Amino acid sequence: MNYRIGIRTQMSLECLVQFANIEAIKQAGNLMGRKVQWKNGKTMLMGKIVGFHGRNGVVRVRFKKGVPGQAIGAKVELISKPLTAK
Repeated sequence: MNYRIGIRTQMSLECLVQFANIEAIKQAGNLMGRKVQWKNGKTMLMGKIVGFHGRNGVVRVRFKKGVPGQAIGAKVELISKPLTAK
């Protein structure tokens, strides 16, 4: 997990996440809309997968609050499946 960055800015609300068994954009497409959770002791942050980053299965996760520096390189947990429209 790492922050999404620009040339002169760092977006602490969005992180780039690479899951272990996801290696292509097609596989990452199945994760769109799912929620992820980062835990550190009592601190817990929830985020949502909102887009891709490149073609190697890296996804963008948007959090409501800024993610602290302790989360860089940490593992996140995939916690829910997206709702399907009928």
